[in-house]
Amino acid sequence: MDIQTLRKMRNADFGKINSEFEKSTSTTKSYQDDRIWKLEPDKVGNGTATFRFLPRTEGDELPWVRIFNHAFQGPTGKWYIENSLTTLDEKDPVGELNSKLWNSGSNVNKEIARKQKRRLSYISNVLIISDPKHPELEGKVMLFKYGKKIFDKIMDKARPTFEDEKPINVFDLWEGADFKMRMRKVDGYSNYDQSSFMEPSQVAGGDENKLVEITSKQYKLSEFTDPKNFKSFETLSKKLADVLDGEGVVSKSAENLSEDETYKASTNESVRVDSKPVTISKANSDDDEDVLSYFQKIADESV
Repeated sequence: MDIQTLRKMRNADFGKINSEFEKSTSTTKSYQDDRIWKLEPDKVGNGTATFRFLPRTEGDELPWVRIFNHAFQGPTGKWYIENSLTTLDEKDPVGELNSKLWNSGSNVNKEIARKQKRRLSYISNVLIISDPKHPELEGKVMLFKYGKKIFDKIMDKARPTFEDEKPINVFDLWEGADFKMRMRKVDGYSNYDQSSFMEPSQVAGGDENKLVEITSKQYKLSEFTDPKNFKSFETLSKKLADVLDGEGVVSKSAENLSEDETYKASTNESVRVDSKPVTISKANSDDDEDVLSYFQKIADESV
């Protein structure tokens, strides 16, 4: 991609981004993917870093992809951690089960459905500007996986509340803004409320050669929503059945699930790892992606 192509993409992209925000107001690689950057906290759970969201790559629709996942433990003790087919606007077996549970009229069933709800995350290309914990990553282009809280901050810049505020496309190389990420531990959970965008600035001081070099290192985001990287409805149904009752087909009805004390216990706020209770989720957790990563860690340890 040359510099002229980059410039031509700017205005068209901002219009497309704003159009996507309209939908938002209403995937994926292994957790060991070393292309994905994650802020590492200190011993007390705090951390800070600065990076820049980068524009879309040629062939991608937007500078982000949106992915839905499910992560929960069934009454068998097994874990269900899978991408949801709703990412592709297709039917998903967990979604269908949750719909039956929710529509049953039972408050217990509704609580089970909440525990099995899909979790939303986004992936974008970013340029790492400052990472005190890992200075060797500074200047590198990496993937960043984040939740709705941070996405809302992006949207707030593009569609500001007040009329005297200028809309900012934070993905723009010339008029975007660096993101100062600040993570704190609040009530045992990661909190990003103090994160914010800095004043608009040019990436690499506007040096055209450096801009071309940086964008040439970006990753295609479309791979994360490529249907070939998602399991079929039938495969996911078998996995769900195995997690729920250890059999090859879903045999538990919504009514039976609501009466299953083992299952109700498995959807509580904590599980046991090495015979110790560990809190794993909370309805108002700031970033579901942190929760999903922890689910994965526990599942891996239990194998």
